[in-house]
Amino acid sequence: MVFVEYPKCSTCKKARYWLMEKDAVFEERHIVEQNPTAEELKSWWQKSGLPLKRFFNTSGMKYKELHLKDRIPEMTEEEMLALLATDGMLVKRPILVTDQAAFPGFKEAEWEKML
Repeated sequence: MVFVEYPKCSTCKKARYWLMEKDAVFEERHIVEQNPTAEELKSWWQKSGLPLKRFFNTSGMKYKELHLKDRIPEMTEEEMLALLATDGMLVKRPILVTDQAAFPGFKEAEWEKML
């Protein structure tokens, strides 16, 4: 599993602690230092089965600065993926990625099913 995180994020810290309590084996990846590519994001999105807009960090400053709430509904999937790939701070975190699934945001019940 790959645990994509921003180490200063309180939700990411909570999720990492939860994974460690479960003795899960995972690789940590800093979302800003190793920003996901558009190809990775597309793969994760397809694995998730969720709408692509769920991969945006809607509470982030960058999201608000770019007025994405108004822009996303009119963007194509390719445009959204390209935008997400420009800055890790635009991406919802943490993301837990396995061979079969990807979960943006920490939802304990969903993550429990994966372990």
